[in-house]
Amino acid sequence: MPSYSRCVELLLRSTLALTALFESIKGKCTGLSVAYSTPIAVCDNLRIRRHKVFDGIAERGKTSTGWFFGFKLHVIINHLGEILSFRLTPGNTDDRKPLPELIKDLSGCLYADKGYLSASLKQQLKTMGINFITNIKKKMKPVEQTCFDKAILRHRSVIETVFDELKIFVR
Repeated sequence: MPSYSRCVELLLRSTLALTALFESIKGKCTGLSVAYSTPIAVCDNLRIRRHKVFDGIAERGKTSTGWFFGFKLHVIINHLGEILSFRLTPGNTDDRKPLPELIKDLSGCLYADKGYLSASLKQQLKTMGINFITNIKKKMKPVEQTCFDKAILRHRSVIETVFDELKIFVR
């Protein structure tokens, strides 16, 4: 078994193989996609200053559950739970920033939570042929949504299950 430092060195070599693996197992666009992001902490908050492995790559970010130091995993899945695209960004990256790159090969409806809410992003995706549907914030004017759209926005357990499986696999 290689040491920890040797594993970190070998990660860069495995990027091409991992990309090829993902291309062979990724799902197909069904017209119903869900975007979501999750934090991946690389160390405890008390150890940030001493952490050297991802120095200059990982960043400090904030989620609804608190602060973390690491990365954000942005994923788009179809309604069957198959991963369509993903991106790993530093922890301080806004959820909306990598979205246009992630949806290159998608069509139909894209559902997301309030973290993706943006009028300009919605317009940009509309020009790309994607109907972008998000929840609204409390102080916003009500937006007319179908019962189906409301049900999909409430049913985030599918993508949460995918993330739980990914996080358990990495441990």
